[in-house]
Amino acid sequence: MTQAEDELEDSSAPLIEHLAELRTRLIRSAIAFIIAVFICFYFAGEIFDFLKQPVCDAMAERMQSCNLQMIRLQDGFFVQIRIAMLAGFALAFPVIGFQLWRFVAPGLYRSERSAFLPFMVSSPAMFLLGAAFCYYIVIPLAYDFFLGFQDFGGSVPAGETADGDQVAAGSGSVVFQGSISEYLSLTITFVMAFGICFQLPVLLTLLGKAGLVSAAGLAAVRKYAVVAILVLAGIVTPPDIFTQVILFVAVYGLYEISIFLVARVERKRTARLRAEGILDEDEEF
Repeated sequence: MTQAEDELEDSSAPLIEHLAELRTRLIRSAIAFIIAVFICFYFAGEIFDFLKQPVCDAMAERMQSCNLQMIRLQDGFFVQIRIAMLAGFALAFPVIGFQLWRFVAPGLYRSERSAFLPFMVSSPAMFLLGAAFCYYIVIPLAYDFFLGFQDFGGSVPAGETADGDQVAAGSGSVVFQGSISEYLSLTITFVMAFGICFQLPVLLTLLGKAGLVSAAGLAAVRKYAVVAILVLAGIVTPPDIFTQVILFVAVYGLYEISIFLVARVERKRTARLRAEGILDEDEEF
């Protein structure tokens, strides 16, 4: 066997070991996800009741019964599947994230591991914070705004429905009786949008740690960031100025927090380089 063949054989062994390790991590993640999906499928009804609570509260204020419809025969089944998949991924994410970390960590230096691990923890935490902010603050305002476009100009008198719910007078014209599938899609869109928006400090801090952005650079483009956030608020939220202002204040506040976090990263890095003698006392990185 030639020297080149020996080198090829030596390099292929670690690759096979990495692939075997990756397969093991993927199998464990898949098992955790499947178990979580079955658990969440069993509780899909309770999860959907939680998700529809904002619109039910908004309808109750208008003395309307909260009856979402199955427009297609298969809607109920596929809604439960979607809930089980999304909630199952959220439930299994600690296991999936741990498996990802165990696969990546051996290839990182100690300093890289200490830098990467906080982002593995803060990213899902910020997503949950954004989702909670959306569910408890933005969604009730948005759905109340949407329900304001109902037409109560009919002549149906006030009374009770077959379920015993009170119905306001004149509620027989154009009222909301939405599809459970469409409602779930709209709610998930809101939650995902705000969860992703709340990743802004994590993303910019990570880029700052990698040296790709700086606090001075982020501060210099602040006026462009304001315009971008305003456009984002107009796209994500309904045409309700109050909801748009809430989103703008939240995301812009996260942008300012990102500048502070990047500046803190830069100060720590400069102090470390000065302690190592790479920078002089009056030098900046």
